[in-house]
Amino acid sequence: MLLEAALASLALAAALSTRPWRLLASRQGADGGRRAPPLLTPLLATLVLLPWLWALPALHAMPLQLQWSGACLVVLMLGWPLAMPVLLAVGAIAWLLSPMGWEQALLTAVWQGVVPGTLALLLGALVRRLTGEHLFVYVLGRAFIGTAACVFAAGVLAQWSSQPLPGVGSELSLVARWLMAWGDGIVTGMLCAVFVAFRPEWLATWSDKLYLHGPP
Repeated sequence: MLLEAALASLALAAALSTRPWRLLASRQGADGGRRAPPLLTPLLATLVLLPWLWALPALHAMPLQLQWSGACLVVLMLGWPLAMPVLLAVGAIAWLLSPMGWEQALLTAVWQGVVPGTLALLLGALVRRLTGEHLFVYVLGRAFIGTAACVFAAGVLAQWSSQPLPGVGSELSLVARWLMAWGDGIVTGMLCAVFVAFRPEWLATWSDKLYLHGPP
């Protein structure tokens, strides 16, 4: 538990040091009026929907407790600095919605939120350095395959820190985490492809100038 508390505190302190709330400042529209920030919509959607997905294992008894992260999608939408406090808030809301204790809520927030989200940040920086800015790489490399890799890696780290899936052996637990990670990757990849086409302003990590009109 000390490890999870330290990881959550470190991520929160690093994120808040960049003043991520500036991304939620209202903007001036073409008509001169003030407009709500575009990231407000994905932020509110995250706070409304994701806590229920995190709380499902505590709300329903199942032989295999399915776990859904969604952290990589949140990082792609909000950016890492804003995603970290939001994911910790999701863990707190899940604690209020379900019978899970605060210890389990902290474990969930760290291993399903902070860790995969941070791995997504690091992998995204590595992919951009190695391949540059390309639409195909963003959707397939970061949103689809990258999400699956980061969620699975976070699950493996959670298992090594004595957080196995309940009711499942250690070997089968890795298989289960691998399959659940691909579920996260498929949904994140599809949603990012839709957002790139129709709502690019909902993706803080996306830029038309970089990914569509960058240098060859």
